[in-house]
Amino acid sequence: MFAKSIPLRTAAGFTLLELLVVVAIIGLLAAYVGPRYVSQLGKSEVTTAKAQIEAIARALESYRLDNGRYPAADVGLNALRQRPANLPRWNGPYLQKELPPDPWGNPYVYRPVAGNGRDFELLSLGRDGRPGGSDENADIRY
Repeated sequence: MFAKSIPLRTAAGFTLLELLVVVAIIGLLAAYVGPRYVSQLGKSEVTTAKAQIEAIARALESYRLDNGRYPAADVGLNALRQRPANLPRWNGPYLQKELPPDPWGNPYVYRPVAGNGRDFELLSLGRDGRPGGSDENADIRY
């Protein structure tokens, strides 16, 4: 007639030590993976800038084929989207979308008659937005 005693259920959960071990493991993984991820992000920005420069250079070549010359310095890359004055053979727009900034938000630099065997120079000034530099701050040229 006595009821069997039912064992009390212990509270389910994690101990503080177990939680600290998990947090330490997550911290170690973040310390290992984080720098690798950031360096890959920088490489992808450089790759994107190179691809955009190639596309703009192709548009400049199409412009030259239609008009017999590259855009003048005062008109610049805007001539790829909007017809400059006195160009009856302009057959643009030569870019489907607006001219993008480089991956770091800076405008691309265009210089007609650059020398070095090229008729123009097209470049991104890199992450720092200044001429020269190294790694991700280096200029990316066409």
